[in-house]
Amino acid sequence: MLVNKTYYDIPTKLHGEGHSIRIFVIAPVTPDYPQAKFPGKLQTLRCSEIYQVTGPVERFAGQIASQGYVVACPSVYHEFQGPDAIPYDVEGTDRGNKFKIEKRVEAYDEDRVLAIDLLTSLSNCNGRIAATGMCLGGHLAFRAAFDQRVLSTVCFFATDIHSATLGLGKKDDTLAKVLNGDLDGKGELVMIFGKQDTHVPRHGRDLIRKTLEDKNVPVSWLEVQAQHAFVRDEQSKGRWDAALTRSLFGFMMEVFERTVGRDLGPKVALNAEPEHVC
Repeated sequence: MLVNKTYYDIPTKLHGEGHSIRIFVIAPVTPDYPQAKFPGKLQTLRCSEIYQVTGPVERFAGQIASQGYVVACPSVYHEFQGPDAIPYDVEGTDRGNKFKIEKRVEAYDEDRVLAIDLLTSLSNCNGRIAATGMCLGGHLAFRAAFDQRVLSTVCFFATDIHSATLGLGKKDDTLAKVLNGDLDGKGELVMIFGKQDTHVPRHGRDLIRKTLEDKNVPVSWLEVQAQHAFVRDEQSKGRWDAALTRSLFGFMMEVFERTVGRDLGPKVALNAEPEHVC
């Protein structure tokens, strides 16, 4: 399926009049079906980690869109610079890491709300929303799961959840919100980590998993033989694993096709096993 790319500059509320966030949208192109509607996909810094919407982000978003999804990619450092990607170099890495802990957590949350609002307003989106992201984006996708409109979320090597160090003051409330029940009754969650990821060591992964399972959150947990940023196909410092990425892309799409790719109607809890089970 062919895709196209556009963007929207959306006014924000937290930063005063005249300020906006640029949200890139990559969507399927169906000239013969001008009224076609597709599920929405909030791609929170997909692949780019702390570098905004880079080449790897756009390529991965294009792959998702070509499967029949409208993909929104917010430029989340709009408080500090324009929407251009941050370079994959020492200066760019330092700048991205600096912005990451200067931005307020509530501002990250506003970006997510604005992106979902945009998706649900588009004529080619059916309003069924999923979220995904990597590294910083994985953490932001995790927080997107708190939104009732998000029906499923896949987080790749999400950083700073275990240490609660996202945002200004390096003191986020992500796991505290889980403990408070903010994921109760929400959508399906998938957490993917590399066992050799030094950004999220074993004790951190164990903490996240225990917190989710103790709260009975519907989560699938995958730990693979990989390092951090193994999905990024550019400047990954020798960590890119294309074969593993392809496999996990298929896993992710199965989750999204099952949860947002079709409308099954309202979920009904079954209190008893069927009478006839083969």
